[in-house]
Amino acid sequence: MYLIRDVKSFRFTIFLHLVVCYLCNNPTNSGAVSLTHATVDATLASNELVFINFYADWCRFSNLLAPIFDEAADKVAEEFPNAGQVVMGKVDCDKESDIASRFHITKYPTLKVIRNGQPAKREYRGQRSTEAFVDFIKKQLEDPIKEFHDLNELKNLDSKKRIIIGFFDRKDVPEYTTFRRVATNLKDDCQFHVGFGDVVRQMHPPGQPIVVFRPDVALSNERDETFNNSLLSYDETNVWMSEKCVPLVREITFENAEELTEEGLPFLILFHKPNDADTVKRFKDICQMLAAEKQNINFLTADGVKFAHPLHHLGKSQDDLPLIAIDSFRHMYMFPDIRNMDKPGVLLSFIKDLYSGKLHREFHYGPDTNEVLQVEGKVGGLPSTTPPESTFKKLGPSKNRYTLLRDEL
Repeated sequence: MYLIRDVKSFRFTIFLHLVVCYLCNNPTNSGAVSLTHATVDATLASNELVFINFYADWCRFSNLLAPIFDEAADKVAEEFPNAGQVVMGKVDCDKESDIASRFHITKYPTLKVIRNGQPAKREYRGQRSTEAFVDFIKKQLEDPIKEFHDLNELKNLDSKKRIIIGFFDRKDVPEYTTFRRVATNLKDDCQFHVGFGDVVRQMHPPGQPIVVFRPDVALSNERDETFNNSLLSYDETNVWMSEKCVPLVREITFENAEELTEEGLPFLILFHKPNDADTVKRFKDICQMLAAEKQNINFLTADGVKFAHPLHHLGKSQDDLPLIAIDSFRHMYMFPDIRNMDKPGVLLSFIKDLYSGKLHREFHYGPDTNEVLQVEGKVGGLPSTTPPESTFKKLGPSKNRYTLLRDEL
């Protein structure tokens, strides 16, 4: 009788031991969260930050990254346990091809950041280690808003980035929640400052928070532009602040060239001498009148000294600055005479000629007249030529980084 009981107890003890070992070695709640078509939208909508590993099981680099990413996910979950703050997720792109297509995944593994449901401009291309991932998440979750405690502090702000300032009664109001969410999305493009209570009482009516945009460091509030729609609307606030923080005309640098190239739009670039502020201002003013084209082309300025290589491809040097060119990511086309850029419609026609293929056609076959269009292959006996090759496409993401076609780092 006692022997039977001892045997049963022993077997039960062994069973419990095996269960514990299984759970320890196969935790059900560990690692990155697997995202599927049924869960991805809810996950993106309910979390401030989602960091996703897009992978394929057959990819060697995906398999190398998987345990590192899972370990980082566990540490992030410990560091930030509050729901709605951050999730590290993973997508099996073979099983979830719709999600892969939605996020334009062409290489494995690809790491993307989603803030408040919106993909960040830049993919993660930092070090692939647990510590680097955790540090990256911590930095992403840092509060992008600096609180000031005296209005005089607004007179000494850093003017390297555009500035948005909020004036609120308290921090625990829904308008500030919206302000903070949008600021998190745009922290790479703008600097955000906020004041509360008595510090800013004179700047807004009681119970009516105000947000203003300051394009440069102004000593007078007359130069600030006020947001006039509802701060309770995330979409309205996000659209307005995005338009203010991301200027129509941006400066291209070696640091942001890859990011700009990834946007996939041709470049209209003013190459200028470093101190030629007048031409830069004229160019920006003209581009403001062409704002309707911003969905089709990127308006950029470039230091012609730093970007001497594209000038060389155009057959130009620093002595020829300033000049304007379009880079289509296939070829570069030079605007005929920068002295004409102020003439109404001339720069717009140059852009339209890219869309229609006229720039490419005229480079090959000469002026685009009715007679030219009737000639096949040659114009006036002149052989066809090839426009200068794009140089900015070479500053885009490396084709050898975690690619479908090559196993190269």
